[in-house]
Amino acid sequence: MFNHDALPSEHALRYLKAHLRNVPDFPKPGILFKDITPLLADPRALHITLDLLAQRYIGEHVDVVVGVESRGFIFGGALSARLNASFVPVRKPGKLPAAADRVAYALEYGTAELEMHKGSIKPGARVLVVDDLLATGGTASAAAELARKQGGEVAGFAFVVELDVLGGRALLAQRAGDAARVYSIVHFAAGE
Repeated sequence: MFNHDALPSEHALRYLKAHLRNVPDFPKPGILFKDITPLLADPRALHITLDLLAQRYIGEHVDVVVGVESRGFIFGGALSARLNASFVPVRKPGKLPAAADRVAYALEYGTAELEMHKGSIKPGARVLVVDDLLATGGTASAAAELARKQGGEVAGFAFVVELDVLGGRALLAQRAGDAARVYSIVHFAAGE
């Protein structure tokens, strides 16, 4: 079980926040994009991030890590190796070469669809959905829907960054039934 006494130190959180870049008006006007590429470019920041994600889920019996295209692949793939779990990519339509399940969903700046290869998750497998950022929760919820469609049990959601003001945690709690299963390392309030 997760040891809440082992939460990230303020120093670690400041270090990670310092390696996130704000990009205004991307991907469209009015959106303040949280860019993780500076974090990826710094080996120490990337190691801290992966250590904090892995620490949260060690002992939680995760069978499958589902990474959401495309930045979720970076963290999800590395996290699956640390948790000794399989990795399943969730992609935009038309990117997977074999038969795929598909779901449509709403996100903070439009609508989209996601796909997962059929048969990627065995019935009863415990699934961790991983992405770089939690905003409104639509993308993560869609990935969880794909996992459930294949018989997976969603054990939790993991994010590097959470934009608290957009309410994604509440949406995931509503759809998944347990807000405690949502773990984000770095939180941003309105205006940050």
